[in-house]
Amino acid sequence: MFAQIPSTTAAAVPADAALLDVREQDEWDAGHVDGALHIPLGEVIARIGELPDGKLYVLCRVGGRSAQVVQYLVQQGRDAVNVDGGMYAWEGAGRPMVSSTDQDAFVL
Repeated sequence: MFAQIPSTTAAAVPADAALLDVREQDEWDAGHVDGALHIPLGEVIARIGELPDGKLYVLCRVGGRSAQVVQYLVQQGRDAVNVDGGMYAWEGAGRPMVSSTDQDAFVL
């Protein structure tokens, strides 16, 4: 039996939390959390040394990719938490977002 993946709601993520966004570049450009670290899912293992110490909240679009990353990070002994519902839940909770373009931020 598998252990449950640590998770929380978007509304419960502390304002000063360390965030890891594992979406692809076009998704990131459309809208992301200001100050989040962006490492696409396929690059996480190679770039694990870039992750900050301490608790890390992991985001993707709806929570599937981030759950995979959280499972991996927990296996590596890291304190990682999946944000249930991903960026859609973040946006739905009214949490702030920015974009990498001149457009208003949105979830792609």
